[in-house]
Amino acid sequence: MKILHTADWHLGQKLLQNDRQEEFQLVLDWLLQTIEEQKVDVLLVSGDIFDIGNPPNQARQLYYNFLGKLMNAPCNHVIITGGNHDSPAMLNAPKALLQAFNIHVVGAYSGTIEDELIPLKNEAGEVEVIVAAVPFLRDRDLRVSMAGESQVDRNARLQKGLTAHYKTLAELAQPYKKQGIVAIAMGHLFAKDAVSTEKQDNIYLGNRENMEARQFPVEFDYVALGHIHRAQKVGKANHIRYSGSMIPLSFSERGDAKSVYILEVKNGAIDGIESIRVPVFRRLKSIEGNLDKVQRSLERFAAKKEGKLTPWVEVKVITEIYIPQLDKLLRDFTEKMDLELVKIRLIRPYQSLSEHRIELPDLEDMAVDDVFKKRCESQGAISDDQLEMLMDTFKELKEWMSIKQ
Repeated sequence: MKILHTADWHLGQKLLQNDRQEEFQLVLDWLLQTIEEQKVDVLLVSGDIFDIGNPPNQARQLYYNFLGKLMNAPCNHVIITGGNHDSPAMLNAPKALLQAFNIHVVGAYSGTIEDELIPLKNEAGEVEVIVAAVPFLRDRDLRVSMAGESQVDRNARLQKGLTAHYKTLAELAQPYKKQGIVAIAMGHLFAKDAVSTEKQDNIYLGNRENMEARQFPVEFDYVALGHIHRAQKVGKANHIRYSGSMIPLSFSERGDAKSVYILEVKNGAIDGIESIRVPVFRRLKSIEGNLDKVQRSLERFAAKKEGKLTPWVEVKVITEIYIPQLDKLLRDFTEKMDLELVKIRLIRPYQSLSEHRIELPDLEDMAVDDVFKKRCESQGAISDDQLEMLMDTFKELKEWMSIKQ
């Protein structure tokens, strides 16, 4: 049995307000082709199918068209779990219908942990793999807040809840393990020692690293994770991996090698794990320097012909003086080049009284939580405890809104 692990599709995502429908279509077509060529039996998608809880119709169409095309592929089972960007209600809406086609959707914790244990049968009708399909577990799924508890206590309670959830599933999988059946766990969280190319969402209130590799039960032969966009092993654990996203979701990910993992199950064990490189369909490039350096870099970049789609470039021009009509100047300069300038920014370092240069942040480059934090700090004197409480309340509000979508 062959199993393909992927995650973090983020269908519907826009890059600086630029539509990415073509890229998503191309990468899903490639994924379907890979499933057919590799004769993949099982597809695991570990969360963040969509970029927002209420995705646009084009994103939904991509999703359902892909699942429809899988009917003619050799893939016998599909397991899709919800991520922190997904709306559980939206993912679960067609759950009963999709299950009739062996497409299992676990949008959120149902309250019954047994619902997350999914046995997968081979062509002979025998259970060959048991999957603990764990979606993104929200705070309310893991712990009940207690009045007066510190941030450290809250983090410990949350980590304890996550560990207990996987431990319970490992215990439920024991009867299968005793029969020599491979056990796989899925998850959408931030594991300790994972490396991301940019700051990722603080997935739980007041906590960044949610679990350590050693906290996943040894009963699981492989742990298929989502949330971190860079493909990698977690620490030194070869069997605990993030597949990463299939396309770069920001300019900071432009250098990442995007991939999916294919596991081969033989004789009750994982016989091998292969990384399959995802082609680059659209190049992303970030160029920074003075105007002359930027123009020379643009010429060199445009001379390289790679990818099916027009490359997107962000430019940061560093200058001590004001450059009139910089936007028009650069767009005229690149008019006949095979690239599109999606962002042009003029950086004039602020000279402080202490002679230190300070680059003012660009709102587009900041995470939502950081914007809220700076807004709170701008209101005057505020203690660390007060700021912590406000940040937690803000994150609770975001989570509540995502559930309602």
